[in-house]
Amino acid sequence: MTQYHGPFPGNDQPETLGVLLVNLGTPDAPTTSAVRRYLAEFLSDPRVVEMPRLLWMLILHGVILRTRPTRSAAAYRQVWTEQGSPLLKISREQEQALQQLLKQQMEQPVKVELAMRYGNPSIASGLDKLRQANARKIVVLPLYPQYSATTTASTFDAISKELQQWRWLPDLEFISHYHDHPTYIKALATSVRNYQQRHGTPKKLLMSFHGIPEDYHTAGDPYPDECRTTAQLLADELGLDSEQWTISFQSRMGRKEWIKPYTDEQLKEWGKKGLSSVHVICPGFPTDCLETIEEIGTENRQFFVQAGGGDYHYIPALNSTSEHIQALTKILNKNQTQNR
Repeated sequence: MTQYHGPFPGNDQPETLGVLLVNLGTPDAPTTSAVRRYLAEFLSDPRVVEMPRLLWMLILHGVILRTRPTRSAAAYRQVWTEQGSPLLKISREQEQALQQLLKQQMEQPVKVELAMRYGNPSIASGLDKLRQANARKIVVLPLYPQYSATTTASTFDAISKELQQWRWLPDLEFISHYHDHPTYIKALATSVRNYQQRHGTPKKLLMSFHGIPEDYHTAGDPYPDECRTTAQLLADELGLDSEQWTISFQSRMGRKEWIKPYTDEQLKEWGKKGLSSVHVICPGFPTDCLETIEEIGTENRQFFVQAGGGDYHYIPALNSTSEHIQALTKILNKNQTQNR
């Protein structure tokens, strides 16, 4: 018998607005086996790696998952907290803060649930909790300010796949990007100003975004263009001239060419020139995670300093700051989440 998927029969709860806050994901533990499970799910996504499936599965299971999980687990252990990975801990804080603020602002009942594209809590569990809360309208907010098929579209794929199992579908809104939303830009600018009030103004501000392969861009992915728009708007908001800031792209893997300039190479170049100070912000990461804390905060700091650079600072992600949560509510409101 087909399982019933829809509002529960006899559910006398008032209709609720559901908000599904989606982040990328994290291993369940900083162990080799947990990281292997996570990477297997993540790297098996055809949106993430666009290669012939059979060839890629041979490479993934024959090479990558035999070597990379041990190294990645060691890195995760360096940043792990009592509440789990930084990304999960901070994402929970964002979920709770957004729930509280929306509850204050909205006339109708609202329920915010956190989901991860890969790992736990899953998209299926998040949607099911919203269904149990009698959410007859669900707004999906992926925490990817800049659209990419590798992230935003992959999230849509997972939502669609899960809803195919539901008999009674909710009204659905999907926020595909917010790279140029004024409150997001202002929140970023505020974070830079607040940080520099405590640590001084650097010679250079580096805006580092996660990279994608160059051929994804040439095939039509707008991600690099949206990153550059965000960077320029942030520079304008801060009143910076072209000599005071630079954009770069991090976290590349494999041998193919990725979008440039590369973050590590840019920092090494500045270090060799003896640049006295640099601050790095990652506007595409609304939540601190391994790629910001370890890769930018530690690994790239070493590249810069060992090459001859001076003072180096990583400006934390927006995380659960009040400016960020307020920006997210305005982004949700812009997308017609208010009861009409």
